[in-house]
Amino acid sequence: MSHDKLAYMANQIGRFFQSQKQDTAVAAIEDHLTKFWDPRMRRAIIAQLADGSIELDPMVRQAVEHLGQRKTA
Repeated sequence: MSHDKLAYMANQIGRFFQSQKQDTAVAAIEDHLTKFWDPRMRRAIIAQLADGSIELDPMVRQAVEHLGQRKTA
C-alpha cells in the first residue's frame, strides 16, 4: 500500500476521534489500528513515520509512535 494511502487512512481515523480529549483520542486511534489494520500495514506506517516519508496529524502521530514502541506492532 502506498505511503499516501496509509497516511490518508490513518488521518481519517484520527479525524473521527478528534472531538475527544487528546489522551482518549490517541488511545482510541491506537486501538483502532491494532484491531483493524493488518500487521503489515502497521509495520509500514511505523517505518514511514520513522523515515519521515509521511505527514500525520499530531494525535495520529502519537498513536503510531506508541505502536512503534510496542513489541506487537
